[in-house]
Amino acid sequence: MIPPAETLLKYDNPVLITSTKSKSPKRRHLRMSFKLSDSPAPTPPSTPKSSSSQELENEDILHTILPPREWTEGNETWVQKVSSAPCTRTDVVRLEELLDTKLQQRQARQTGICPVRRELYCQCFDELIRHVTIMCAERGLLLLRVRNEINMTLAAYQALYESSIAFGMRKALQAEKEKNDQEKKIADLENEIQDLTQQLNSQKAKCDALEKREAEKRQVQEKNFLEKIQFLKKTNEQLQNQLEGKFAP
Repeated sequence: MIPPAETLLKYDNPVLITSTKSKSPKRRHLRMSFKLSDSPAPTPPSTPKSSSSQELENEDILHTILPPREWTEGNETWVQKVSSAPCTRTDVVRLEELLDTKLQQRQARQTGICPVRRELYCQCFDELIRHVTIMCAERGLLLLRVRNEINMTLAAYQALYESSIAFGMRKALQAEKEKNDQEKKIADLENEIQDLTQQLNSQKAKCDALEKREAEKRQVQEKNFLEKIQFLKKTNEQLQNQLEGKFAP
């Protein structure tokens, strides 16, 4: 397991808890035995507490809010608790400088969605919770509720953003499919129009040829009829002349 990366949250020196070279009959596991809820801290009893017991209680609450981190190197298991040392104004100024340095080193974006910037600010907020919890455990618990609410809101917005992106992608794909279908339909209709236009031109050509042929045929028939009429008229005149000459006195 890779050792945890550097963080803005201040930790104590790591402590070796297990090793296969010096294995004890019962392996010790460091785990938190209780968990905080989002409800306010219970009301303390009216009996006064000593400063040492109050510090121990604050330290337990601190380690519950910010649990220790554990990792393995080879055959050795290490654990590192959050520092419970009191914080000064200099520590806050140094935290701000370190935050700015980390933002520049990791090239975090100043605007928009940036996982790096969010991670660093979450670490900074955890460090501020640590500062406050050391001085006042109740304030630390309240800040924990604020942090959980912020994380829940961000998770909701992220889920909404991802679902909107997926919805937009589906709509874009659907629109692209409909566009392709419409383009194919338009191409088919254009091909059909072209085919019908060719058929229309062919029928027009046939009609023109038929009209021309019929016109020529009609002209021939008219000429034949005229010639026949002329012949009949001439024959009629001849017959009339013969009749007039026969019956003349």
